[in-house]
Amino acid sequence: MILAAGRGERMRPLTDRTPKPLLPVAGKPLIVWHLERLARAGFRDIVINHAHLGDQIEALLGNGDAWGLHIQYSAEPQGALETAGGIANALPLLGSEPFLVVNGDIFCDWDFTRTNAISIDMAHLVLINNPPHNPDGDFSLSEGKVGAGKTARLTFSGIGIYRPELFAGIERGQPAKLAPLLRTAIDAGQITGEHHSGRWVDVGTPERLATLDAELRDAC
Repeated sequence: MILAAGRGERMRPLTDRTPKPLLPVAGKPLIVWHLERLARAGFRDIVINHAHLGDQIEALLGNGDAWGLHIQYSAEPQGALETAGGIANALPLLGSEPFLVVNGDIFCDWDFTRTNAISIDMAHLVLINNPPHNPDGDFSLSEGKVGAGKTARLTFSGIGIYRPELFAGIERGQPAKLAPLLRTAIDAGQITGEHHSGRWVDVGTPERLATLDAELRDAC
């Protein structure tokens, strides 16, 4: 599942007429970088949620044939349903097995082929070094277990693998944040994780978008 329902307030005015996942980076929409990498990793079934200007996302990506994918969409009301609410709303499309979720507004070189090789309890999170805009981090990581302690904190990358059961208590169509669910499961020792030290960008502002665009163009 690719999360693409955010309004992109920090990215305005660029997102006033274009949904953030469709903003171009080195000649193609940000979300297409995800689709290409997921396809190369062997994924075929993709769910994308949307709210703000979601019709543009569906019109551009279609059914996913261009990338050898099968894309389904989970539409949300204006204002969206937050991360956990959006995932819970899409559960009928996601099935009963663990599934990968990727934030649509990040750029990351984590190896998606690792997904099926990871054994999880309730969830597995990919954590990264703290970026300047999140210096205190989100979670700790010790011997593969994610904790909520204040030592050696890392930042959640926006990439996770989840069991549907994590979202069982959320009523479909109701907004719900992800962090409280994760913290409850962390307290129960049900969350594993890993530290990714590769490329990661939270493409949350026009400045970060421009920087990533320049870097990728230079690398081509």
